[in-house]
Amino acid sequence: MKTLFFILFAIFLPNTSFASDVASQAIDLTSHWVGYTAVAIFVLAYTLVILEEKLHLRKSKPVLFAAGLIWILIAAYYNSQGQPHAAEVAIRHNFLEYTELFFFLLVAMTYINSMLERNVFEALRDWLVIKGFSYKALFWLTGILAFFISPIADNLTTALIMCAVVLTVGKDEPKFIGISCINIVVAANAGGAFSPFGDITTLMVWQKGIVQFSEFFNLFIPSVVNYLVPAFIMQFAIPTGTPSAHSNEIIQIKRGGLTIVGLFILTIITAVSFYNFLHLPPVYGMMMGLSYLKFFGYYLRRAGRIAVMKSDIENQIDLKDEFDIFQKIAKAEWDTLLFFYGVILAVGGLGFIGYLSMVSEFMYGELGATTANILVGLLSAIVDNIPVMFAVLTMNPEMSHTQWLLVTLTAGVGGSLLSIGSAAGVALMGQARGYYTFFSHLKWAPVIGLGYAASIYAHFLING
Repeated sequence: MKTLFFILFAIFLPNTSFASDVASQAIDLTSHWVGYTAVAIFVLAYTLVILEEKLHLRKSKPVLFAAGLIWILIAAYYNSQGQPHAAEVAIRHNFLEYTELFFFLLVAMTYINSMLERNVFEALRDWLVIKGFSYKALFWLTGILAFFISPIADNLTTALIMCAVVLTVGKDEPKFIGISCINIVVAANAGGAFSPFGDITTLMVWQKGIVQFSEFFNLFIPSVVNYLVPAFIMQFAIPTGTPSAHSNEIIQIKRGGLTIVGLFILTIITAVSFYNFLHLPPVYGMMMGLSYLKFFGYYLRRAGRIAVMKSDIENQIDLKDEFDIFQKIAKAEWDTLLFFYGVILAVGGLGFIGYLSMVSEFMYGELGATTANILVGLLSAIVDNIPVMFAVLTMNPEMSHTQWLLVTLTAGVGGSLLSIGSAAGVALMGQARGYYTFFSHLKWAPVIGLGYAASIYAHFLING
């Protein structure tokens, strides 16, 4: 079966090179019932995504179904027009884009899950809890850590870890929890904007080759401004005093935890080197980096078995190490990965119909690049930034490098304006239920908007 798969892959892979030719011959269906139906399907599916928390329906389900229906409509129409392969080549092109991002994210998620299993983040959390910091100091510490961890880990994981700290130490001060959660969301999103690894949207821009790895750091100062402006204002609402210690125990990092952190950094270096020096897609470097973790997992299991053999019977349970790399892969955010698939295929279908070209002509032709890119950030606060950024990349408007950096920034930090605008905000509404809500975040939206505007000004001041 594996041999057959590779033969078929080798046969069909060349078809992807003709995707641009097919796109140029695409039929404009924006005024056809097929186009209207496709838009209605996408809107209905995304309405269900927005209502995920109310309906308890995983967001991947409606978009997966919508993507299938949209491409059924497209393929059926092109078959009726005597172009049976046009839709096939177009959908392969979209699927290839998804595949590269899928494996990149899967490796990153596997490393993060391995660090979680080794108690790396829990140890950091407990260290912060028992140090006896004041509420204001914890407000700044959790925010700054969220800002600097999210460029390496993803902003969702970072926000959840910092929120756990806030919930542990702030049991007696609900107001502290609410404001600190807002601060963490803003910090995690801002920190993720200046790194290819900080957010799926920045990863998409890097994978496309539009912004080089080192050029993302041009957004560092604007990202800092985006975080510091609202944080400086919100700190005056933090209660005074020091939280009482609820525990003096620190969870110990399991054997190999720090080594896995090092291997993850080495994997990032490998991915960047593949892209910069070998001109290969960074996903291949990430897959090679997965082998580092697999070899180290083998060492951990072997070392655990040897320790068990040399120990007394009563100590064997403590020494045995059942580290299994496939368990870490199984615990990846599969709903997010499948949601990502549905979004890319659905938006790709709308683009093939002709709607993205229409939107691009209006936004980037009529309004201008700067206005359009600022609107992209505002739209990201209402709609998830993944389909918004994928739509921009699919439209591929003619604009300067400064403008591409701007849309990378705005799509990354725009989601902070509302609690539903980013995965970090949605997750924290569930984790800190009753303390951090949509309306508690909305109360500080003008302050966050001030940081959004200031970061755009800083970007033009530095990179314009």
